[in-house]
Amino acid sequence: MSVVEQYARAHIVTDEDITEDPAVRVVLRYDPETDPRSVRVGLPGPHEWTLSRSLLERGLRAPAESGDVRVWPCGRVQAVVEFHDEQGVSVVQFESKTLIRFLRRTYMAGEPVRR
Repeated sequence: MSVVEQYARAHIVTDEDITEDPAVRVVLRYDPETDPRSVRVGLPGPHEWTLSRSLLERGLRAPAESGDVRVWPCGRVQAVVEFHDEQGVSVVQFESKTLIRFLRRTYMAGEPVRR
């Protein structure tokens, strides 16, 4: 089993005035040995979130929610992932094809065989 790691460009959605490109580099990570049902999303700084692969997959087709994470399609080519914690809310907008490509790679990596 191999770890799947993919870097993606995403947009942090904010109500602040931003004069530069709002795109940030995000790391998407899947480790089938550690947690075969979850993926991690690493935002800039010390922000890393864990969510289930199935939540991410469902959220690409229709609004889905589990605990502190919400995912929903935004138009035909984008998806939004919303993370809640004690500091507030982080809203991140991705191109759907990026998330689909990542999910495909995680399924191709397989899950560990339980003995």
